[in-house]
Formats: sequence, C-alpha cells, structure tokens
Amino acid sequence: MNKTNKYLILCIMALNFSFACQNRPKETAELKEGKWYAEFRTETSHRIPFLFEVTDNQVTLINGTERVLLDSVIYRGDSVFIPIKAYDTELRGVLAGDSLAGSFHRLFSERDKGIPFTAVYGDRPRFTIEGTSPDLLDGRWEVQFITDTVTNNYVGVFKQEGSQLAGSILTNSGDFRFLEGVIDRNGFRLSAFAGLSPYLIQGKFTDKDHFEGEYVTTHGVQAIKGTRNNQAALANPYSLTQLKKGYKTLGFKLKDLKGNEVSLSDPKYKGKVVVVSILGSWCPNCLDETTFLAPWYKENKDRGVELIGLAFERKDDPDYIRKVLTNLIRKYDITYDILVGGKIADTGKVLPEIDKLKSFPTTFFIDKKGEVKKIHTGFNGPATGLFYDEFKADFNKTVDELLKQ
Repeated sequence: MNKTNKYLILCIMALNFSFACQNRPKETAELKEGKWYAEFRTETSHRIPFLFEVTDNQVTLINGTERVLLDSVIYRGDSVFIPIKAYDTELRGVLAGDSLAGSFHRLFSERDKGIPFTAVYGDRPRFTIEGTSPDLLDGRWEVQFITDTVTNNYVGVFKQEGSQLAGSILTNSGDFRFLEGVIDRNGFRLSAFAGLSPYLIQGKFTDKDHFEGEYVTTHGVQAIKGTRNNQAALANPYSLTQLKKGYKTLGFKLKDLKGNEVSLSDPKYKGKVVVVSILGSWCPNCLDETTFLAPWYKENKDRGVELIGLAFERKDDPDYIRKVLTNLIRKYDITYDILVGGKIADTGKVLPEIDKLKSFPTTFFIDKKGEVKKIHTGFNGPATGLFYDEFKADFNKTVDELLKQ
C-alpha cells in the first residue's frame, strides 16, 4: 500500500469518527436526588409554592405530613416528564443544572394551555418567615368564601407550632386536604399541590378573632373571611342527599372493566350489607375515601358486607376510562367491584332514584334487604384530624348496626 492510499484511509477513518461523535446521543440530564423547591405562577401574578423530593427515579410531592408518590420520571435529553397518573396530569420541564422550568398540564383537557412553574434543587422552606406574629391561627374557624353573588360558609381547622402551620378547610363536599404554611408579621400563608390543582390561602388578622384574606387558584382569586369559633360545624352530611319519594333501592346495572354487568340483585350482594360509593378518579376527596375503603373492605368482607364503586369520569371514551380506572385500581389495590357509570354529568341518568347528587363522593349504606338506609354526602379525610376520626367511627357504627339487623 502506497503512502497516498494510507493517507486516504486515515482521512476516511477520521471523518467517520468525527461523524460518529457528532451524532452520538447526548447524555440524558436527570433530576438530582433530594429535595426541591418549586412554585407555580398564576395569571394574576401570584406565586403558589410547592415542595417535592426525588429518590430512585421517583418524585414525591410534599404537603405537611402528606406524601404523594409519583412512581416514574421520564427523561428525553434535557427534558423531564413527571406523570401524575391519579389525576391524568403531568409536570413537564427543561432541566438546566439545578433548575427546572416548564409547565403543568391537565392531559384530560383538550383546551389545556399549561400552568408555568419553576423549581430549584435544595432543601428550602415552602415560605420564608419574616419576624414573629402576635396572632394565633391554631384552632377551629368559620371561614367564608365570598364572590359577587354568593357566600359559602366552611370550617377551617388549623394547627400552629411556633411559626409553622398545617391544617385544612372543610366543605360539605369534602376538604381542601393537607395545607402547609407559616404565620409571621405579614400574616399567614398556606399552600398545597397534590397533583391536580395548586392553591394558596393567605390572610391577615383584623383582630385576634378575625382575619381577611384570599383564596388563590390558577383560575383566579376569591376573597375569604374568618371568625374564630370552636363550635364551627358543617351541615349534617347525612341530611344533604335523599332518594326521591317512593324509592327505597338503587336499580343500576353497570359494567365493570371486563364487560361484566353488575347490579345489586346479583347473588354476590343478596342478603348482605352493601356500601356503594359514587366516585371519580379525578376527585381528590374520592381518592381519600378510597384510601380508607380499600383496606377496610379487605378487613371486613368476611363479615357479610360488600363494597361497590360507581365511577363517573371526565370522558366516556372507553380507552380513557380503562386507563384511568386501571390506574385507580392498581394504585389503591382495590379488590371490590368498580363499575363504569359514564361521564360526570350522567349521574342523573344512571341513578334516577336520587334527588340530585350533591357531591363526589357520595356514599350509600344499603341493608340486607337491598334498601338504602343512609346516604353520606362528601368526605373529609385525614387532613381534617378529629373530623376524619369521627367519620371512621360513625362509618363502622353504621355498618355494625346494619349487620345486626
């Protein structure tokens, strides 16, 4: 081989190596393990902070004592995708060192534009504390949510340790789940994000027993007022939903994900106490109720009691319904029947016996004869402390009484 040929071969080898290097996939950037501070930016220029932690390619959303595990993170170059399967939502961002910037998307909505957010690596507090406050938010409050046309009365329950706050706000439909925040010389601030809707509650005291403030979501801002009241309470949850006159039973016939038609007249349910829960995979309070019901059923099913979940979803597309309900069943290890009710607006068609459904969830207690004995509207979960304990005690008491009949 002459020198010219050797030179040509070396040049070709060098060009091939250079081409291979240029077209070699870039190293995928990954979120650093540990805690991250993040915040959403609303159209009203409010900042709603939230916290999360990264471990073993998983993200955990943090709200006070609540931990919401998101079981996967997807990387594509410098892009990061964090699916939130429970709510059919997703965090998307571009990673640059210790910073992540992107948007939060509701995958179920065709009109979703995304909500911008930024995140930085590090163990930072949700809110910065500026001085101390002479005021105490600790305790129970009457809380009014005020619009131009209506005022809704709710109950706030807060726990204060120094400048640190935790708590929730209860409505007749359910609670605001786990709020976390601070109180200082500028007032109080609490926020939460568990995968569906971020929100911020902030206010200032007008005197030691009253405050004024605002409830901030990505949709807008609503005025709120609070009055300290250790006896504050909601309407009786068993008084809000009734059967229409002349009805005693529920006559639904619905299919499960395998296509099997199920009704209360099936042998599986005859002669048993049956609890029927109206739910949606999109509903945070429904998921709190499911967290209670799924293990409860395993512990009590041999006592002659059954559970049925009737799911009403955002869409009636079969593939969509299969996806969200399969995720629901797997996440909570549900072993009782989950039936497909249809879209959210279909409750009246599927359950014509009800004098208008007031809330998701709504829970029916049915005796051994198949007759509805009690209807519980809404669900106030573990973030509400004593209210949640009272619900569990009353739930078990109701089932026990029906089993004895």
